[in-house]
Amino acid sequence: MTISFLRACYLFVCCLALAQTSSGQIPGPVSKKYPTLGKIVRDSPLLDQLIAADAKVEVLAAGFEWTEGPVWIKEGGYLLFSDVPNNAVMRWKEGEGVNVFLKPSGYTGTAPYGDEPGSNGLLLNAEGNLVFCEHGDRRLSVRSKDGVKQTLVEAYQGKRLNSPNDAVYQSSGDLYFTDPPYGLPLKWDDPRRELDFCGVYRLATDGRVTLLTKEMTRPNGLVFSPDEKTLYVAQSDPQRAIWKSFPVLPDGTLGKSRVFYDATPLTKQLPGLPDGMKTDAKGNLFATGPGGVHVFAPDGTHLGRIDTGERTANCAWGDDGSTLYITADMYLCRIRTKTRGAGW
Repeated sequence: MTISFLRACYLFVCCLALAQTSSGQIPGPVSKKYPTLGKIVRDSPLLDQLIAADAKVEVLAAGFEWTEGPVWIKEGGYLLFSDVPNNAVMRWKEGEGVNVFLKPSGYTGTAPYGDEPGSNGLLLNAEGNLVFCEHGDRRLSVRSKDGVKQTLVEAYQGKRLNSPNDAVYQSSGDLYFTDPPYGLPLKWDDPRRELDFCGVYRLATDGRVTLLTKEMTRPNGLVFSPDEKTLYVAQSDPQRAIWKSFPVLPDGTLGKSRVFYDATPLTKQLPGLPDGMKTDAKGNLFATGPGGVHVFAPDGTHLGRIDTGERTANCAWGDDGSTLYITADMYLCRIRTKTRGAGW
């Protein structure tokens, strides 16, 4: 079965499901035998300890514009993810399929606003409330369980943020986030841009916002190592497509960075750029980038790649913590692994 055939078939199925949802009906049960795509590229036998030889990338749903920010909701057993251009958060659950969870998700204006107005990264705070990285409204927000949204941060030193992209909580309760220009209609050249850099920030529990670094041209996904001694940050710049690692200092700021892995040569051969990522309980890094999801050992050894064949944006652990859900262009996918997500 070819990728192009899958695109055509799944576009029809998802449009039908969304049409049912918009009329107030829940999509019917979905077959548990899903189409598959891609392959597993094994650069080290150590990958066999993480991903079984017969593991497949299953396509759960498709027909979206650009999927991002997956997050598993344990209470209820379902996945939420952003469809950024459509300004929506989608909900997928086994046996029910996909429906619209929230729209608008990241832009509440009425005038047209660029090609990526919606939410991007999604995550949960300690209380289980959903936190949004909002492109169009240029802020991080939190939604209480009664549906009320509040702004967490929208400015640094009196200047509007560019368009927060991804975020991660430290166990202290501090929120670390990236702020590239992708949500602005004209990106870096947009006259609405007020900051002359793209930063990595920390929002402390007392509300203080600290610029941690502005050395990265296009900071994107970020994640802590399980012991929180290292912060990994992806740079989605085709001129220097890299992942950096920063030591986390005792006061929560960042020490001198090093290049964890340089994927720039791969951008000439494979679709996509360094983007979202997660770690497993042993500190292995699952990082979306050129050609799918790259898997690294904690020491930076490249173990292999989950090759989706698509521009791959992000990933998240779900189910019992051993399933990796993947957002790849128009697709929502998953792969069963032999490991378990950090903090699960």
